[in-house]
Amino acid sequence: MSLFWRLFLFNAAVLVAGAAVLLLGPATVSTPFFIAEALILAAGLIAMLVVNAILLRVGLAPLQRLARVMTTIDPLRPGARPAVTGHGEIADLIKAFNTMLDRLEDERATSSAVALSAQEAERHRIAQELHDEVGQTLTAVLLELKRVADQAPDRVATALHHVQETTRDSLDEIRRIARRLRPGVLEELGLVSALKALTTEVPPHTGLVARCHLDSDLPDLGDAAELVLYRVAQEGLTNTVRHAGATRLELSLLCRPSGVELLIRDNGCGLGGAPEGAGIRGMRERALLIGAQLALGPGSGGGTEVRLRVPTATKAAEHA
Repeated sequence: MSLFWRLFLFNAAVLVAGAAVLLLGPATVSTPFFIAEALILAAGLIAMLVVNAILLRVGLAPLQRLARVMTTIDPLRPGARPAVTGHGEIADLIKAFNTMLDRLEDERATSSAVALSAQEAERHRIAQELHDEVGQTLTAVLLELKRVADQAPDRVATALHHVQETTRDSLDEIRRIARRLRPGVLEELGLVSALKALTTEVPPHTGLVARCHLDSDLPDLGDAAELVLYRVAQEGLTNTVRHAGATRLELSLLCRPSGVELLIRDNGCGLGGAPEGAGIRGMRERALLIGAQLALGPGSGGGTEVRLRVPTATKAAEHA
């Protein structure tokens, strides 16, 4: 039955019941009417309105639930669906909304996969250019500075040695940036070695001590899942260094019955009420690509906790 006819029948039932009470009841209305008769009519009208409001509330309750879901739905946290309740157009509307969410999540996952793949390719290209072009140029500059310094007077040689040190520091920084853009150690030595190397690259001036606990007998997750784990760990570590003001960080990669769990904890200032930035949104989008669950929140002892659960079915899904 359509929503129109349901509402029509609700109201018709209330009016028919009111008319029946007036016809069959002992109450009558005279001309001119008395106060008691007016009170009886007013009470009957109020009763009809109350019954009508209750019936409409019950009939439109599924629409209200759907409206609440619409205002709280987050594409980066998929899975929430309103239950199909009600009849007629209401049930059809909820089904159509759920179908639309399924389609939007599929399209978002596809577009995110394409965008992140292009991003990784661009990072690879930039890292290659930094290593091959800028790195080789600075290496040649270092060699030339050494040759000139060996032939220069002592005062000039001292100044040239300072320039050499500055150039060498710049070369090391460029190499570090290139490693972050393209995690070659992940491709060559695997995820465990890459995460260990990641925790050793914390700048000393930050005062942050990073420790890691990594299970060595990890299941074969596939290249996509390992890259997501590495990038999430990298972003979590970067956020801690830049924003948390922490002195201690623990990074764990553990085997669970359902898959692999990456856990990052620090003792910093926590997330507070700050809105999620592009880095956290990127972490959520990467997690969605492999069907993983990402949770961010306050840690048990303060600070921030990042937890990424990767199911073991990721490998099968990647080859499917």
